[in-house]
Amino acid sequence: MKEKTIVTYGNEALRKVAKPITTITEETHQLAELMLKTMYEANGVGLAAEQIGRDEAICVIDIPPEAEKTECRPFNAPVPMPLIMINPEILDTEGTQRSEEGCLSFPEISAAITRANQVTVSFTALDGARQTITVQGLLARAVQHETDHLKGILLVDHMTPVQKMSVSGKLRRLKRRA
Repeated sequence: MKEKTIVTYGNEALRKVAKPITTITEETHQLAELMLKTMYEANGVGLAAEQIGRDEAICVIDIPPEAEKTECRPFNAPVPMPLIMINPEILDTEGTQRSEEGCLSFPEISAAITRANQVTVSFTALDGARQTITVQGLLARAVQHETDHLKGILLVDHMTPVQKMSVSGKLRRLKRRA
């Protein structure tokens, strides 16, 4: 199974709100596998279906242990990677963190973005079981970033006006290529 091309800023697929997955099928499993392969090929830590032009409510995340801050690693340890979330819903957030954030759909663009430091998310796993987890740090950031994608919310939507101005040329080039 060959990886898919990641769509970039300006492609209308990124603004679509994902449709809930009502039944987990073999195609759902294949989509998750394709998304993971595509994410790994692009050296990413997360990918939502919209980023490969699909509209299903599914995202994948894989945070390498060395990428997590030391204090978050033990807290997030019970969450197996890769994390595949179907129909995710953030139930609660706590605290704040501000860190540099990038996106595979915005190549060569990153910005300091404020997000919750801890999130509780409910989702359906590939085996059909509904799960609820609470995560912190980079994993919490990734969960928020990918669930935003499923709602049509993009990295640029979290940028300040000054940040948008500083990358406006790159954004225009991405839009022209989309």
